[in-house]
Amino acid sequence: MKKYTSKLTLCLSLLAITISFKGYGQDELEKAMAAPGGKSEKVIATFKATKLINGHTNETLYKHELDFKVDHRFGDIAGSNGGLKQFFGLDNSTDVRIGFEYGVSDKLTIGLARSKGATSVQQLYEGSIKYRLLEQTVDDKVPLAITLFGSNTIAAVKANTDDPSSATSYRNFGERMNWVSQIILARKFNSNFSFSLTPSYVHRNLTVFRDANDMFALGAGGRFKFTKRMALVVDYFLPFRNKEDKQYVEAQRATKFYNPLGVGLEMETGGHVFHINFTNATAIQEMQFIPETTSSWLKGQYRWGFSISRRFSFDRNKKSKEAKPE
Repeated sequence: MKKYTSKLTLCLSLLAITISFKGYGQDELEKAMAAPGGKSEKVIATFKATKLINGHTNETLYKHELDFKVDHRFGDIAGSNGGLKQFFGLDNSTDVRIGFEYGVSDKLTIGLARSKGATSVQQLYEGSIKYRLLEQTVDDKVPLAITLFGSNTIAAVKANTDDPSSATSYRNFGERMNWVSQIILARKFNSNFSFSLTPSYVHRNLTVFRDANDMFALGAGGRFKFTKRMALVVDYFLPFRNKEDKQYVEAQRATKFYNPLGVGLEMETGGHVFHINFTNATAIQEMQFIPETTSSWLKGQYRWGFSISRRFSFDRNKKSKEAKPE
């Protein structure tokens, strides 16, 4: 546990140092990469929301802007737990998340959320921070946008004192905590297509025997706009875990782990961004869907869900980023 805590402390320290030097590091980097004649024009609206389906985008909120977001996942559409008897998943709900995000500045967003949770680890309270480190420029002097994301999730579910091997056999408050750190690399290739890569680190303070406390993963996402207000969005995460430990946990739980894949339709309606999506991930939180997806597209174990985002601006001099389609 000390080894994992040291890694986590180092990761969070690097994130804090990066943000603390934002006034110097970012400005100097942008000046160095800007055109000789002046500061380059920034690319806007690489993505239209702060999340695609499962993963985050590089987007942050404007200063004094509040984003209210509701995410919902239903049950399996097909397979042994889907079909007409479950009304194609509509009779079940695997996870629900309600959250608020607030723009402290144009580059820094903080968030609070509460999720049901899709595994035995439930009643999740999340605090998050997102910082726009670097912005892509129109003249390609800065070819990528880079955003940092970090979250801490606390499970409030009652501790399982009967089974010490359970993932909820909490002995203290610290074991209820889970952490996620991500670097989001994004590029808008043209007005219709954007792409992102998201190296991710997940740390869970308590897991079942031989399951990974620390896990790295690589996410990828894309957005293809085909009308003025509609776009196709896709994201995928590839977790990296020890093969022998993975096989042991799968055998003990009589299940298999799969990589989360999501496909969805994004619609802009003024101050709203509405997603209808399909994914094999049952959970919404990164600390659950990255290491704990046990549903397979090939078995019909995918579900439809939706995400509604409504933004409110408390700065009369600044328009919301969603005021106009880009």
